Amino acid sequence: MEKRLIYHFLNDDELLRISHKIKEAEKKTAGEICVTVREHRHFRNGKKSVKELAQAEFLRLGIGKTRDKTGVLIFILLEGRQFCILTDTGINEKVPQSTWDKIKDEMQNMFINGEFCKGILYGINEVGSILAIHFPVKPDDTNEISDKVQIEN
Repeated sequence: MEKRLIYHFLNDDELLRISHKIKEAEKKTAGEICVTVREHRHFRNGKKSVKELAQAEFLRLGIGKTRDKTGVLIFILLEGRQFCILTDTGINEKVPQSTWDKIKDEMQNMFINGEFCKGILYGINEVGSILAIHFPVKPDDTNEISDKVQIEN
């Protein structure tokens, strides 16, 4: 049996560490952070860009339905070695795209060096810190999106 592509990049312990990092980051913010790792580009999505795939995932997971429009998706396409950070409208009103581009660049440097888990953990930490500044946790805050890493074949 062939080993799933994700296990060439991350092991089960690292996936658990990523989920815990999301939970930890969200304790300081009303924002929601989601990480999706897709192993392959589906045939029907052959011509779509990684951003278009991320936008579809954003909708599928309901990230755009958070109370304050403060959802963030870190979408990784392993097969194409591409990724995207997508933020909701509430965040876009307060945080410029250049902020996310800087985080993406640093994550990419770690990925290039084979440090996939470290790169994702860094991204979650940075996203969480920025969200905590602009969208601090509220007394009635609820976890609106699962902290578990979404893995798709």
